[in-house]
Amino acid sequence: MIFTVAIDGPAAAGKGTISKAIAARFGLAHLDTGLLYRAVGARTLRGFGAVEAAEKLQPDDLLASNLRTAEVAQAASRVAVIADVRSALTQFQRDFARREGGAVLDGRDIGTVICPEAEVKLFVTASAEVRAQRRFAELQDSGSETTYEQVLADVKARDERDMNRAEAPLKPAADALLIDTSTLSIEDAVAAAAAQVEQRL
Repeated sequence: MIFTVAIDGPAAAGKGTISKAIAARFGLAHLDTGLLYRAVGARTLRGFGAVEAAEKLQPDDLLASNLRTAEVAQAASRVAVIADVRSALTQFQRDFARREGGAVLDGRDIGTVICPEAEVKLFVTASAEVRAQRRFAELQDSGSETTYEQVLADVKARDERDMNRAEAPLKPAADALLIDTSTLSIEDAVAAAAAQVEQRL
């Protein structure tokens, strides 16, 4: 079976949580495509050029323990605007998406650029304030020193970069189902996504 679920949306909207739940529920492979950009961003922080880092990315690079830090997130957002970086990572994602057995991919341009023919397309969003609160709580739990105001500024800066970049800007596919998680529980958000998948399977 070839079956692709494309889940896009801004940072901390809940797309990763929903994607993992959908993959587990339906027995599909899962790829957090943001990890590809985080891994490239992490390598640039170690002195690699962005394009070289993307072209030489190895699967093991996605297992690094530092990929969820705020510093790496900002580096990922910076490298993601580079056309040659996106090009280097596109085929990896497309191959994963059309693997036998089906796949769920979450990112920012899956339904618009990577897999425009995906059987299911979802766009998961939430207000910047709600997303910043979630990210702030995550960072506090991991012991990071930051403030809510700084996290909110980072979220807004990332949104600005992601939505206004020339190459594959963040936007919903024309035929994507919009799920706003600002006031939804995780269970309700997953249920809305699962209903779409069941309808198409």
